[in-house]
Amino acid sequence: MNDAKSIYIVDDDPAIRDALSVVFSLEGFEVETFKDGDAFVDTAQLKKPACVLLDVHMPGRSGIDVLKELNAVKYPAPIFMISGQGDIPLAVEAIRNGAYDFIEKPFTAERVIERITDGISAMSQNSKDELRNFAGADLLTNREREVLKEITSGASNKEVAETLGISSRTVEVHRARIMEKLGARNAADLVRIVLAG
Repeated sequence: MNDAKSIYIVDDDPAIRDALSVVFSLEGFEVETFKDGDAFVDTAQLKKPACVLLDVHMPGRSGIDVLKELNAVKYPAPIFMISGQGDIPLAVEAIRNGAYDFIEKPFTAERVIERITDGISAMSQNSKDELRNFAGADLLTNREREVLKEITSGASNKEVAETLGISSRTVEVHRARIMEKLGARNAADLVRIVLAG
């Protein structure tokens, strides 16, 4: 069971940890910070927060390594990757390994709060979502389920991006992964797969 008001922040930069801690504490969240992936993984396997902010580039275990270690695809809380480098291949790798979303530094407090609260809300909604009842649903990450739900309701990539607060490029990556995982050739196939469940 997730603690609905706890956020874990994993970043080797103490200034980022402190700034995000203040921002989320003022929003009523209980914040726990970690300076490296090792300390975080130990805690994350015992307690499940409402959300995780995880830096991509850290000494020792990287953010991608942490995603793999936690089996982030199945982790019950959204994991937002944060990075100072807007590297598309890195973002794709993070999403493939279960990251919920990718946030580039620098970011405003308002924007990061909005993305995080939207992610927590969406994960909570997804846990009650009817999309879990079709063949292959267990192969999808929570974010992929959100994208699939929008696609099968007829939304374009641009509309999905606007609804979920992510880039169109990120939607394209998710869409390609969904189609690959479910063996669909096009959007009509996706609809048939979901309705057949």
